[in-house]
Amino acid sequence: MRRIERKLFEIGDEIDALIEAERLAQEELIYHQHLNDDAQRDAAVSGNPIDRADARETAGDVERFERHVHQLQQRRSRLETKREKLLRRLGD
Repeated sequence: MRRIERKLFEIGDEIDALIEAERLAQEELIYHQHLNDDAQRDAAVSGNPIDRADARETAGDVERFERHVHQLQQRRSRLETKREKLLRRLGD
């Protein structure tokens, strides 16, 4: 097996792993968004300092997971671009 073919298999495996990681992170993000919605509502209704602190914390969790999902998508996109370049080289 040629070096390019081996590299294509490795990249394919990495892309598959990133797709799964992205799926799991998306599910976790949805969970945190629901928690955040509840926390924001509680903070708005009660005005309690503990509820406001909880709302800030859950909002931070949502931002963190959004960033994580975005980073996974970027990594996958870079690998897909790399794979396309290798496929073109393989076709030459």
